[in-house]
Amino acid sequence: MNPHPKIAYDPTAPAPLLDPFGRAISYLRVSVTDRCDFRCVYCMSEHMQFLPRRDLLTLEELDRLCTAFIERGTRKLRITGGEPLMRRDILSLFERLSRHLLSGRLEELTLTTNGSQLERFARALADCGVNRINVSLDTLDAERFRQLTRTGDHARVLAGIDAALRAGLSVKLNAVALKGVNEDEFVALTRFAHERGMDMTFIEVMPLGEIDGGERIDQYVPLTLVRERLAERFTLAEIDYRSGGPARYMRVAETGGRVGFITPLSHNFCESCNRVRVTCTGTLFMCLGQEDAADLRAPLRADPSDVSLNAAIDEAIARKPKGHDFVIDRATRAPAVARHMSTTGG
Repeated sequence: MNPHPKIAYDPTAPAPLLDPFGRAISYLRVSVTDRCDFRCVYCMSEHMQFLPRRDLLTLEELDRLCTAFIERGTRKLRITGGEPLMRRDILSLFERLSRHLLSGRLEELTLTTNGSQLERFARALADCGVNRINVSLDTLDAERFRQLTRTGDHARVLAGIDAALRAGLSVKLNAVALKGVNEDEFVALTRFAHERGMDMTFIEVMPLGEIDGGERIDQYVPLTLVRERLAERFTLAEIDYRSGGPARYMRVAETGGRVGFITPLSHNFCESCNRVRVTCTGTLFMCLGQEDAADLRAPLRADPSDVSLNAAIDEAIARKPKGHDFVIDRATRAPAVARHMSTTGG
């Protein structure tokens, strides 16, 4: 018996997307570029070879692909990269997608960014209906930031965060917990975020792609340790809040703010996974921690009716696994997944 039967698509009645475990796929993360103006040490090699521009989906194709998912039940759409705001004319994609917010089909259009371009784009993003963004910020120390990102300007990122807040965007800071790098900043980062009305989320380093100058086991900090460090200074309380993603949140009594924990290694979040990812080349990954993927670019370009595209999506979702195979230890020196996060989409 074929465990992954081909699913017939009825173009007159596109059904909501359900995976083999009954999970509704309501959250799509779409990378619009693999390029980034940073070279973060836990994310990519210093001398990355980026994709030729001809391999990328056009902005029109990205709009069409996103629309197909929205018509099948996607309620939350996150634009990622690389650094998505580096994509030429990216604002026109947000302008196109905003029609789904106005129609009520899409509940939320969000963005993950390194913050380097936010000062320029924050107001325009808000005008397109983006009301919440994630900004990656692993340290409050400018020199440490330069070492971590290799090319980043800390002051420019802080200015971008300020611009986003002035534009009325809800900002969540994301920090990857890195052994021997920012372990002394967990409390300070949390205070910094909460003093400005922002959520703070900590993330375990993920075994994705080869990096320069070391192994990820040397970078890895379990978030149980982060939580212990925070508990030494704060009173933490479990809360039911969910943002739609994998983070589990707690309330900090002293600040009133929320702190989230994304733990793909120490405590995975697969049982409730409602997410899939599409790369800037139109490759659909049903799981961040698996290599199985589906090509959506070919049916997208071959059939203007979207019938072939929807059939390809159905067939792919029927293969979505129950969970990932992430592991990080001395015995597993190669990355669990060869592709870099910048290729998959943050």
